[in-house]
Amino acid sequence: MAPLSLRFSRSVPLQWKAFHFFCLISALFVWSAPPALAAAPPTGENAYCGKGNVAQFGGKDGIAELPKACYYTALDGTPSSGKQIRVAAKSDLAAAIDGAKCGDTLLLPAGASFDVKVLPAKKCDDQHYITVRTDTPDSKLPPEGTRISPAWAGVASLPGRPPFAQPSGGPAKLLVTLVARRPDGVSVGDHVRFIGIEWTTPPDANIGRIVTAEHSDHIIFDRNWVHPADGSEVGHGIGIIHGSHSIAVVNSYISGLNCIARTGKCTDATAVGGGSGDEPISAVKFYNNFLESSGENILFGGSAATIIPTDIEIRRNHLFRPMLWKEDQPGYRPTASGQPYIVKNNFELKNAIRVLFEANLLENSWGGFSQTGYSILLTAVNQSGRCPVCRVNDVTIRFNRIRNVAGVLQLATALTKTGDAAADAGRFSIHDIFADDLHDKDYKGGGSFLILVSVRPPVHDIKIDHVTAFVTGCLLSVLNSGAKLQNLTLTNSVFSVGDRRPPVATAGGGPDSCASRTQEQGSEAVLQACFDPYKFDKNLIITARGSFPKENITVSSSEAAGIHDLKGTVSKNPRLCHAKGPGCPKASPGVAAASDGRDLGADIDAVEAAIAGVE
Repeated sequence: MAPLSLRFSRSVPLQWKAFHFFCLISALFVWSAPPALAAAPPTGENAYCGKGNVAQFGGKDGIAELPKACYYTALDGTPSSGKQIRVAAKSDLAAAIDGAKCGDTLLLPAGASFDVKVLPAKKCDDQHYITVRTDTPDSKLPPEGTRISPAWAGVASLPGRPPFAQPSGGPAKLLVTLVARRPDGVSVGDHVRFIGIEWTTPPDANIGRIVTAEHSDHIIFDRNWVHPADGSEVGHGIGIIHGSHSIAVVNSYISGLNCIARTGKCTDATAVGGGSGDEPISAVKFYNNFLESSGENILFGGSAATIIPTDIEIRRNHLFRPMLWKEDQPGYRPTASGQPYIVKNNFELKNAIRVLFEANLLENSWGGFSQTGYSILLTAVNQSGRCPVCRVNDVTIRFNRIRNVAGVLQLATALTKTGDAAADAGRFSIHDIFADDLHDKDYKGGGSFLILVSVRPPVHDIKIDHVTAFVTGCLLSVLNSGAKLQNLTLTNSVFSVGDRRPPVATAGGGPDSCASRTQEQGSEAVLQACFDPYKFDKNLIITARGSFPKENITVSSSEAAGIHDLKGTVSKNPRLCHAKGPGCPKASPGVAAASDGRDLGADIDAVEAAIAGVE
């Protein structure tokens, strides 16, 4: 570098000379500083919500507005300072709640079982919650803010699921069991906190949902285990529908929800979700849960509604389904009918606005049942023409880990069979995501990072930044037959892509689709034909075919990319090499190459810190 020379006219005052010298030295310091890292998000249950339900999310994450409302769920914010009332086993729990006063605590004997249908609304207030809980003392339960497991109901392990926490003395029946006797789910009233409850179903009953928060407000499921009777086909765990407000599922374990192909009574099994009805649904919180179901682990929308669920916080959850539900896997357990489980996605929004999806672990998704196994779907849908207001807007997806799936992201609008369109889809902020272990034909999917299908209305305002994804299919596939889509940004990321199709390709739609006409001309031609404006630069792409806009870095192998560890699409350490050394044949061209001075790709340290303890 040439030596610097500072020359000023004699007429320039001394203080201005000093000021300019300070600015130059400051600029040099910034220029030579190491790359900035993304700040790992906070991990606490109420990190974004102060006492009194004071939202602390901030205004926006890039182009997406963050939630404006929240639900403070710590025990010190949900007081039950009244009497402690012991409820006898096999008595009427609804009558016990009806006879209690706001602020009382009902102690139910551990190991006992209660049949329940409707728990009465008491019209309590935020200073007088009714607590319904096991009589097991706090010292024998997981501490506040810690996830429960089936071991507290005496179950040491579940086949095909990750190992889970155990009581200090080993598995023991420390929970109380509530058995749902209402087909649409147990209705739960208002201002109730459930602690140490096992919710289940009778083995011989036709139950579609276990719990429903319909017309409910201020309900907290804290350290609960929700599951159907063994072998029962039950579609939904906890439903948030018809005017639910301030509903939280925290530190809980939901498992076994499934629907069976062709002969079953349901199609999309969900652990938690909802969004139907004509009354507002808002301030929903899912924190630190194990969520298992065959269809979608979390789903909002997909039914008739005249409202849009708003202000949804989904953080530090493990979205999972066992590989024992996949037909060709070792240990596959066939259903009684011999038909397979219907599997679709991990997380789907068909109707929701202002959603924060942060620090979650998503795994095991495959296709074959009307979908192709994408992990995350943001797909505004006017379901059956009965939700013209349905939209998906202002969604922030950050610091998540995705693995063992058939595709990463699907962003879409579509028409119903009768041509009905949703209201809108757009303003998606997606960053610091790490996805690997992608599959295609063996998972009945395409193995792509992103499929973008825009029918009507057009999908708009998508910002994807600092992502690391190792996929077997396309980086981006597009279906759009209308005007060019507005405001696509895909920057500062690291990808490996498959070589059977062009890296940026058509997703169908025939000759009228923008990508169908141009994919043979290369990635830049597709981008120019499909988007205006768009920004596609500062990406490091491992590919054996195709070209990209000149502002990107393309290499032919993981060694040339300078990635610590990448075998196929699986990486135990996807960080970029900063220098030649063990496991690093060379420094990566993506080091400090991002527009913000960071390394290209997700901040893996921040992602790992965000999901520590989630599994």
